[in-house]
Formats: sequence, C-alpha cells, structure tokens
Amino acid sequence: MSQEPSYLEHTSSLQRRGILSWLLTTDHKRIALMYMWALMFWFTAAVFLGLTMRTELMKAGETLFGAETYNALFTLHGVIMVFLFIIPGIPAIFGNFFIPIQIGAKDVFFPRLNLLTWYLYILGGILAIVSLFVKGLPDTGWTFYVPFSIKTEREISLALIAVFILGMSSMLTGLNFITTIHRLRRREMGWFQIPLFTWSVYASSWVQLLATPIIAMTLLIVVFERFFGAGLFDPSRGGDPLLYQHLFWMYSHPAVYIMILPGMGIISEIFPVFSRKSIFGYKAIVAASMAIAVVGSLVWAHHMFVSGMSDTAILVFSLLTYLVAIPSAVKVFSWVSTMYRGSVQMSPPLLFGLCFVYLFSIGGLTGLVLGSAGTNVHVHDTQFVVAHFHFVMFGGAGFAFFGGLHYWWPKMFGRMYSFKRAYAGIFMLTAGFMLHYMPMFVLGMQGMPRRYYDYLPVYEPGNFLAGIGAYIMAAGIMVIFINLIISLKKGEQAPANPWGGVTLEWQIQSPPTVHNFTADPEIGEYPYDFTRLNKNREKEK
Repeated sequence: MSQEPSYLEHTSSLQRRGILSWLLTTDHKRIALMYMWALMFWFTAAVFLGLTMRTELMKAGETLFGAETYNALFTLHGVIMVFLFIIPGIPAIFGNFFIPIQIGAKDVFFPRLNLLTWYLYILGGILAIVSLFVKGLPDTGWTFYVPFSIKTEREISLALIAVFILGMSSMLTGLNFITTIHRLRRREMGWFQIPLFTWSVYASSWVQLLATPIIAMTLLIVVFERFFGAGLFDPSRGGDPLLYQHLFWMYSHPAVYIMILPGMGIISEIFPVFSRKSIFGYKAIVAASMAIAVVGSLVWAHHMFVSGMSDTAILVFSLLTYLVAIPSAVKVFSWVSTMYRGSVQMSPPLLFGLCFVYLFSIGGLTGLVLGSAGTNVHVHDTQFVVAHFHFVMFGGAGFAFFGGLHYWWPKMFGRMYSFKRAYAGIFMLTAGFMLHYMPMFVLGMQGMPRRYYDYLPVYEPGNFLAGIGAYIMAAGIMVIFINLIISLKKGEQAPANPWGGVTLEWQIQSPPTVHNFTADPEIGEYPYDFTRLNKNREKEK
C-alpha cells in the first residue's frame, strides 16, 4: 500500500485549484501555518515600531517626532505585540499544529470553528489597520485607560472593536483545545500520559475561556461610553474610572499567563529531549501549570497599589503575587534538575531554553519587587516596570516561541536549518536584549517615568545604551528569520526524529501526513520514556 502524502504535498497539489484550497481548509496544520505567516507579519511590524520609538529615546529632546506621534507608535506597538502576537502566538501556531498529534488525534474537535478563529484574527488585524486612517493614530496606550479613551478625539472605537474580535478568536481557540483534549485523546492515553506542552495549553485555555469575556465586556462598555454617554466609567457623569482598571486587569493579568504558560510547555518539551532523560517532576509541573492558571487569575490588583485601595486589599494582593511565584519556581527547578546528570546535547532549541530560564527568572524576581507595595510605590509607572514586563513577555514567551520554532521546524517543514546561523542569531538576540532592557531597571530606580517621549539629560546615557541594544536585538531577529527562510529551499531533508524525541509527533514522518497517523501510535506508560526509545532503536538495528 502506498504511503499517504504529507500535508505539504497534499496542499501543493490543491494549490492548482486556487487559493481557496488554503482559505477553506479545515486541516489544523494548514491553519497553524496561516496563523504563523500572519503572526510573523505583525511581529515584524511591531519590532519596527519599537525600534523607531527607541531611536527617538536615544537622545534627550525631540529628534524624530513629537509627543503625539510617540504616543501613537506606543499604542500600536503595544496592541500589536500583546493582542496580535504574544497572546495568540504559541497556541495558534504550535497548539494548532501539535496538540492533536501529541494526543493521537487526526484533527481538532471543531475544525470549522478552528478556521473561523483564523478569520476572526485576520478581521481584527484589518480593523486595527483601518482605525489608523479614520481620525489619526490612536494615542491612548494599549491599556485604553479611561477617561482619556472616552474623551480623545482620535478614532479608537474601531481599535477597541478590533481587540474585542481578537479576544473572541482567542476564546474560541481555547474552547476548541479544551474540547479536543477531553474528547479526542486516545483512550489508552491517561491524563498523566499527556505531554507537558499539551498540559500547558490546556491550563491556559481555561484562562482564555473564563477571563476573555471580562475584557470583551469592558471594551464594549467604553465604546458605548463614547457613542451614547453611558457613564459607567466617566467620572464627569458619575462613573468610576477605577472600575475600568479593575475590569481591565481582571483579564490582562491572567492574560500574562495565557502568554507564558504555553511557552513554559515548550521549554518542558525541550529540556528532556536534549538532556536525554525524563523530565524531573512531571506531576509537579502539571500541578504547577494548573496552580498558575488559578492563582494567576486572582492577583490583578497589584497593578493598582497606588490607586488608593485599602491596606487590607494591598496585603491580600501582595500575598497572592508572592504565592503565584511558587509554582513558577517549581518549574524552573524541574527544568534545571532535568539537566543534572543528563547527556546534554547543546542545540539551538536548548540554547533558547537556557536563555529563557535566565531571562524569565530575572523577570520573575523583579516582579516580586513590584508585588511588594513598599517598593512598588517607588518604581510604579517607571522604566523599571517596562523592563520587568519585557523580561517576562519577550524574555519569557518570546524566547520560548523562538525555541519552539527551532524545535519543531524540522517536523513542520521537513527541513533542517543552519546551526551556525542559529547560534549567531541567538547570541545577538540575547546580548541585545540584555543591553536593551537592563539599563531600564536602573533608569526606573532613578525615577524616569515610562511612556514619556522626552526626559531629563541625566537619563540620556542609559537610554543611549538601550537604543544600541535594540538595534543588536533587531539584527539577531533578522538573522534568525533569514536562517529559517533559507532552510525552506536549501536546508537538508529532515528525518522523522532529528532530535530523538519520544512524544507522538516524533513517531510520524516529517512533515506529517494529511491525517497525521498512518497507523495507530504507540502510547507509552510515561510520555518521556527515553528507555523505550533506546530499546526501539536497538530493535531496528
């Protein structure tokens, strides 16, 4: 019997019938690829905007543009990075592509709904672009704080609706993943036989499903305030602007874990494979993922310590902030312990994983500084917060995304990339990242506010160093992308299991067949059983 064609061969034959073979597909792998190319476009645009802002800040005084343009670029950079890249990034690409394979399924439970989420994502992005040309660039910042977002003459209603639609896409994706894991998981695969990446997306999907309606409702109320004067948030009409902050952060802080939990899942896949041993503390990592999802949804008000809340509320939210650090520390301990006495094989995915652990640990520890009310008062709304946020989001979720891209690239496209170029890109990205964001911690402790387009001359050396780091970081990203793109045409053919992985995606050909499996997959008692892999290799010899 002839072997079933890979999904890439399948789609290339369908392309002769037009673009509809992609636009109407329900194949989870092709939808993942469509997400990937769209996400890469938005990521590149956001990097360009960030580099432009950082160029303006390298020198004191107005250099490239004024305050209004800076506010607009800041808003666009934040909206794109948060709502169009980091939140959907890992689940939409790697979750779509690999969760069905890791649990032995042929597709997600709702394949048509999966395609709809992609269209909602594209629609949200288009509306975000259209909003730029209606009444000038939006200038409220990505948080859309009231009352300014109600009073501004810029057209932000379309931007708010765009974020609402993106939230719907995210929520439906989470619903699809939860249902897929419950209903399509192979019968012989128990809950503690599920790979940790699937567990992490499962945990974050519950947060998506339960927290996203809060931000959707909140942003719609702001639109009603602008058009009909509803008065719920507007203080001039008897509304309460602090209520908006509470509702916004009830979603936006759990959204941090929507961003970081799938990234942690990728790291949990990388470390055992390149340490050649089982993950340390599998059940502890599973419990930590669920604990982060639960406790992380209860700590939103540590963003509001200076807003005038009671001392009791400050104490409670500060305590919860410290508690959520415990399961994160459990994961870091497990990753490092996995390498202990392992046969470590350095590769680009593992190097990204090691950089992730270092950068995320800095982000987590500085988060405790912000979680303590005493120190928070001094560094609130300063560059310290900007540095912390980017260490967690880009140093964490961003580096995990790139690690996953290098880990699963051979499986997705059947091609190997250049390790030398990958190492060069990682080194430039990490060095640039440190030089870019570390000075911001110092600037914040010196008192430089965030979101300011100009500053006192005393802050110029730190901002100049940060600008140099931004350019090095952007160059590293460019090297990484060029290396991966070159591999699509000139890369060596990838074997089915180039890394020696043991989860189900490494049991099938690269790239996968249309329906993933040509035979029933072998489900082991433990998802990271390298002993079984070695025995199978000996049998093949």
